[in-house]
Amino acid sequence: MKFKIGDKVEETFSYNQEQINQFIALTGDANPIHFDNEFASQTVFKKPIIHGFLSGSIFSKILGMVMPGYGTIYLTQNMNFKRAMYVDQPYTCIVTITGIKGSIFELETVIKDEAGDITIDGSAVVMNKMAVQ
Repeated sequence: MKFKIGDKVEETFSYNQEQINQFIALTGDANPIHFDNEFASQTVFKKPIIHGFLSGSIFSKILGMVMPGYGTIYLTQNMNFKRAMYVDQPYTCIVTITGIKGSIFELETVIKDEAGDITIDGSAVVMNKMAVQ
């Protein structure tokens, strides 16, 4: 499939507590801000928040499976965490192609909450030789 600058993918998603627990088991990041209601209630967030890197992992799914798709290799990912994200809340991931140089794709990567507020913004650079054949 041929892609052009401006092509965009949007996907709505959410994470549940079991997925948070799996991420804790995989990474060893058992910071109580991610699962302990009592601990989290004493923070500015007032309830547990999703790990930043789990939140941003949706970018990897879209880049590897949709655009540019199979064969995509990450070169860089920049993420600016603007707002906390919470379990069982819907979010929308938006990935937009901002540049193409041969097999290199430059992308804007954004996540928004239901109100349209940005929770994560950033950019990525990936390589996919298959997407330009």
